[in-house]
Amino acid sequence: MNNKRVGIIGAGPSGLAQLRAFEALKDKGIEIPEIVCFEKQDNWGGMWNYSWRTGVGKYGEPVHGSMYKYLWSNGPKECLEFSDYSFDEHFKKPISSYPPRPVLFDYIQGRIKKSNAREYIRFNTTVRWVSFDESTKRFKVVLDDLKSNETYEEEFDYLVTASGHFSTPNMPHFDGIEDFPGHVMHAHDFRGADQFKNQKLLLIGSSYSAEDIGVQCFKHGAESVTLSYRSNPIGVEWPEGIKELPLVTHFDGPTVHFSNGESEDFDAVVMCTGYQHKFPFLPSELRLKTKNNLYPDNIYKGIFFNDNPQLIYLGMQDQYYTFNMFDAQAWVARDYMMGTLELPSKEERRKDIDHWLAKHDAMEDALDSVDFQSAYIKDLLELSDYPDFNVDKVAVMFKEWLQDKEENILTYRDKTYKSVVTGTEAVEHHTEWMDELDDSKERYLKFNKKVEELTS
Repeated sequence: MNNKRVGIIGAGPSGLAQLRAFEALKDKGIEIPEIVCFEKQDNWGGMWNYSWRTGVGKYGEPVHGSMYKYLWSNGPKECLEFSDYSFDEHFKKPISSYPPRPVLFDYIQGRIKKSNAREYIRFNTTVRWVSFDESTKRFKVVLDDLKSNETYEEEFDYLVTASGHFSTPNMPHFDGIEDFPGHVMHAHDFRGADQFKNQKLLLIGSSYSAEDIGVQCFKHGAESVTLSYRSNPIGVEWPEGIKELPLVTHFDGPTVHFSNGESEDFDAVVMCTGYQHKFPFLPSELRLKTKNNLYPDNIYKGIFFNDNPQLIYLGMQDQYYTFNMFDAQAWVARDYMMGTLELPSKEERRKDIDHWLAKHDAMEDALDSVDFQSAYIKDLLELSDYPDFNVDKVAVMFKEWLQDKEENILTYRDKTYKSVVTGTEAVEHHTEWMDELDDSKERYLKFNKKVEELTS
């Protein structure tokens, strides 16, 4: 195994999961391959590594992150908890079920800081091109060290693509939008609600980002929020000040016209229209070509590129499960790269992919989607020694979460859940979410509601 080399593209949650999977073997005294992880930002964490920058970064590269201020988890933390590193272990006390971004980023870093994973990561390094040599069965990777402005090449036996798929915006066009006098941006460049205070805001899209940005802007003082949907509305009961309208047809100055005949003036527009899977460093024969869905075609077990399983993709699915799914994928990928997991033939892999695609096509609603991804996670857990967790209980939490949002889109983050890893019941945050305008870790961890009641 000494002569094997593994390249990992990206040090976000998926790339860090792959590093942690190898470190788990190293902790057992098992020799692991040479590993190099390339991260174009100056720190790990991927999307959770907030930057105020939009457009291009310090070295002129397109900004990767779509993270914004005041983002709080939009799902229970108990649904994403690492099964080998609990929130209890990290924070040494119970916390609420919906932490803000700085708290979740601290948790992500806590596990990886326990290992020597940082020594494997080359920061400020971007992948320019990848090719595969059929004669040597190795990948040649062309890299740019952004800090020194130097280009160089390296070769790897396995390549893990963990670069995410929420960084290249899908930006639609509407007639007349070029003459709209207000600000137009994609959610990728949204960095916080402050700039929209006292403004009439239009969000185009009905995704989770539209829902979250809309509620956040309402919470932080927007005069009104309108969400425009293409096919189906989000469909929750919105408070006064937020509403949904069908798709925009065209713009006329500040006036926006909708397909139901209504029109309204707005101050700003945010396109919450999703992202493209974009891998400009991969040739077409190695590139995953898919839209955002729960089971992309052509990757076996949602991990191995079927035409060349030495090319591994992590975290490419649409997601209910996140951190623990990336872990389950990374553990399976590790075992294949270590030679302890043998993959079936290409034809058998194709049959398995088709089996999952058929199940995917049979889904009818969000509850089916939760069940589908839960079954996928259980399938992965059977293939490796990743510490087991009760997937069925997590699925129940997801379904309760969906119901909580339908009941009240403004208060569902005040609910609490029980960890399937430790059995700990989350505590209520000291301030109701709609009244909490400070998302700092210091404010969040200062005290919890029960402590406040005992000491007041």
